Amino acid sequence: MGDRRFSKFHVRFWLGQGRVFAAAVAFYTCLPIPPTWTLDFNGMARFAPLVGLLIGGMLGSIDWTLAELGMPVLTRSAAVVAIAIAVTGGLHLDGAIDTADGLAVPDPQRRLAVMRDSVVGAFGAMAAIAIVLLKTVALADLSVDRTLALMAACGWGRWGQVVAIVRYPYLRPSGKGAIHKASIRSAVDLIPGGLLLLGLSIIQILLTPDRWLFGIGMALGGSSIAVLTGAWLNARLGGHTGDTYGAVVEWTEALLLCLLTALAAANRI
Repeated sequence: MGDRRFSKFHVRFWLGQGRVFAAAVAFYTCLPIPPTWTLDFNGMARFAPLVGLLIGGMLGSIDWTLAELGMPVLTRSAAVVAIAIAVTGGLHLDGAIDTADGLAVPDPQRRLAVMRDSVVGAFGAMAAIAIVLLKTVALADLSVDRTLALMAACGWGRWGQVVAIVRYPYLRPSGKGAIHKASIRSAVDLIPGGLLLLGLSIIQILLTPDRWLFGIGMALGGSSIAVLTGAWLNARLGGHTGDTYGAVVEWTEALLLCLLTALAAANRI
């Protein structure tokens, strides 16, 4: 009887986690979820790094397929960046745009109001252009481990979002990001995603020991950029919103891809 109750507990636990993960996929992407599935949005942010790894793996597969079809690397890189925006519905890029518009306002008291405005300002447009250009050019210059780089960028960016949720206050009483702050309060929620991403670096080093610097860069660079981006936004705003969570994702992805491109080039010298 004890073993049976133990097994039932595990079945209920994993079914519950499956519902939360499905909710994370539904929230963070535009990927189709069967309408008959039961979703549980409570605590879904802790699955964000895993969703990022899946998105990065999917983008890497698309990149490989386009390469096999003979598509030039620059065009291929631009297509991958565009597909990434489509897969997420521009959720994080929209947050980066709104954050840039808010930070451009000299008066700190007006920043949140500007970030709520749906009209894209000049600074938001420039931020979006910079992010897309950095990602595209960095990918175009990256000739090795492109799939792993995409997985690391998408994963660490979303891990940085979880850091911001756990570490800093939420600045609005409601909004898309409020559900995350209400359900995640412990740094323990950072551990599973962090271990998955560290495992990605270990796999890269084991597969290509001669490019160990690249694997170290994925782990140390990804975690450092993710943490520092969230800390910088907190210093400027005194906390975070759903928009700044998206900004953490986008800027971590862009900057980490740039770093990995530089490390790959240094490894060839």
